[in-house]
Amino acid sequence: MEKKVKRIGVLTSGGDAPGMNAAVRAVVRAASNQGIGCIGIRRGWNGLINSDFIPMKSSTVSHIINKGGTLLYTARSAEFMEPAGREKALNTCRLLGLDGIVAIGGDGTFKGALALSRQAAEANLSIRVVGIPATIDNDIGCSHYTIGFDSACNTAIECIDKLRDTMQSHERCSVVEVMGRHAGHLALYVGISVGATAVLIPEREPNFEHDIVDKIRRARLAGTTHYMIVVAEGAGSATDISRQIHEELGIDPRVTVLGHIQRGGAPSARDRETASRMGFEAVRVLLEGEGNSVIGIQDGHLVDIEMEEALKMTKSFQMDRYKILEALTNNCGPDF
Repeated sequence: MEKKVKRIGVLTSGGDAPGMNAAVRAVVRAASNQGIGCIGIRRGWNGLINSDFIPMKSSTVSHIINKGGTLLYTARSAEFMEPAGREKALNTCRLLGLDGIVAIGGDGTFKGALALSRQAAEANLSIRVVGIPATIDNDIGCSHYTIGFDSACNTAIECIDKLRDTMQSHERCSVVEVMGRHAGHLALYVGISVGATAVLIPEREPNFEHDIVDKIRRARLAGTTHYMIVVAEGAGSATDISRQIHEELGIDPRVTVLGHIQRGGAPSARDRETASRMGFEAVRVLLEGEGNSVIGIQDGHLVDIEMEEALKMTKSFQMDRYKILEALTNNCGPDF
């Protein structure tokens, strides 16, 4: 592999996701394996603006592959959105002698990386950037999978399995709100996995009577006395849904908003392995003189997509999974 860079930076930006540490570890060790220096930029793009960094080597990232959160911290930066802020960041790149940056995060992180690269080119400074998609929402258009999604699903499933016990004991209805921002990938995946009575997602206009009332009513007629409704945060408020259920059916649901607990905890095997592959691939791309791209997964394979093109791509929702959910709940199975 031809070496064309001497030193690269790595950062995490936006919302944290389990597996970010595994990605950082892979970047650092893949670079070290090629004799390339690696600098950890702390607190996202703010770190480049404020020269907040730490030199990293293989021993720096020992024992972090199993850790949730991010060793490098993360933040969102309004200042970096302006040319003046990016100029400060470029000055830090000059100071540190960075030839490339691996940015781990979501669309916002990648937009910042592309803007930095373009401004660097205008200043005759060659800084290539590579993005690694990491978000529990799994809503990055250019990649079928994003780091953190599997771990977040497992966390939500574990919590709902525990709720199942108390809901069954008290013969109650539970309305659980999960994260996902404007996407329903997390909610639907979790809903199928726990055998939910109903799932509300933003990709499908809800019909309250059909999607919830009828299902609870049929379940009750079949002998079920406890019910689980999973709501994606982008599809509505669990509190509002609970109130509607009470008004329509006269039962008294309990609301649980899982919130940021879904971002925490040790990453799953899938997220550790995916992050490791993506981190290694990001360094390979930089060392071969490429860049301004996003490392994604399509049909199970790693792909290297030009960043501007990647940001234009959209992800079609797998509505066939919703049909599976419908088929498995229409007959009022005994799960809830």
